[in-house]
Amino acid sequence: MQKVLLLTTIGLLFFGMSISAQKVNTDSLSLVSKISADQLKLGKLQNQVEQKIKNKQDASEQAQKSANENSKAADKLSDKPENKKLARKANNKAAEVKSDSRNARRESDRLDNLNKDIQNLKKRIADNQAKLNKYIQNDKANLVTPDTTQH
Repeated sequence: MQKVLLLTTIGLLFFGMSISAQKVNTDSLSLVSKISADQLKLGKLQNQVEQKIKNKQDASEQAQKSANENSKAADKLSDKPENKKLARKANNKAAEVKSDSRNARRESDRLDNLNKDIQNLKKRIADNQAKLNKYIQNDKANLVTPDTTQH
């Protein structure tokens, strides 16, 4: 009776170990899949950085150019304050400055958000890699067989 109980306990122990090993294997595979997908996203985002920087610089330069033109129009208007044509031109230039500066801020925000997304992805990849390394180390520890010398 004790032998049957002992053999049943050992059998359940091995059965439980094989189930947990399968869970570890599927968990590690899902982590590898997540890491791979995140690395692909990261590559795509990093490819966008240069274009976003260029867009930000172009928008900034356009805003500065509009501001300079607005300043010139305002100077001309200050020489002849009653001239309606100059007043309209100065007003239009002011509207352009407002629009261009909004676009410059928007492009700057887009670049900041892109950099933030890249940092978040890098962190998530590093976290998942650390989890995967734990699984790999645990698997290596489970593969080591105990000394089974006969006495």
